Amino acid sequence: MAVIPRILEFEDPTTLATALATEVAAHLRQALATRGVASLVVPGGRTPAAFLEALSTAALPWASIFVTLNDERWVDPADGSSNERLLRTHLLRNEAADARIVGLWNDSASADAGALRAWQALTVIPRPFDVVVLGMGEDGHFASLFPNDPVSATGLDRDAAPGCLAVLAPALPAQRITLNLAALLESRQLMLLATGARKQQVLDEQLEAMVTPLPVRELLAQEKVPLSIWWSP
Repeated sequence: MAVIPRILEFEDPTTLATALATEVAAHLRQALATRGVASLVVPGGRTPAAFLEALSTAALPWASIFVTLNDERWVDPADGSSNERLLRTHLLRNEAADARIVGLWNDSASADAGALRAWQALTVIPRPFDVVVLGMGEDGHFASLFPNDPVSATGLDRDAAPGCLAVLAPALPAQRITLNLAALLESRQLMLLATGARKQQVLDEQLEAMVTPLPVRELLAQEKVPLSIWWSP
């Protein structure tokens, strides 16, 4: 039986970002009290920026917290489209200046060549991850697992070995690297962040399972990890 997600609705993205940051900080604090270290996986893109900035003000021992990304565009972290750059800009500041960031990009010639190295880099992070925060596109993709893509389909296999894989995105820069669903499910908490009416429609349709399945359906159908959906207009 699939995990029934907890659905939380907020009046605007700012209120959502603050509430999500408070919840994530609470889980990290609990992990630190229990194990002495904590781990967090976050999305890239524009939507999470406000959440990351709110989280950066949380009074936590950030030097004991590892942070990485769901996915990455295969560009140098100095590039404006880099998810790691977004993470360092919006989270690695204020109280969180000492967070232990582990990026997915490396100096391999391509995402295909760098996927295994990216996964090996993540071995320094304690697993299961304490919190995985995911975003979702209007096409129902999460991380860089896209609809109508054979490689993404392999990445959505919940029974696969956890790892990173290279995919080609429908938008530039096309080369991406992503954690597969099996890796994302090696976590204690899953939180899905979404804003806007179209994304709410997509989630409603996929929860009802009455339309063509999109990648997010596999996340909603998983039976392993508590899932909450954080939405605002």
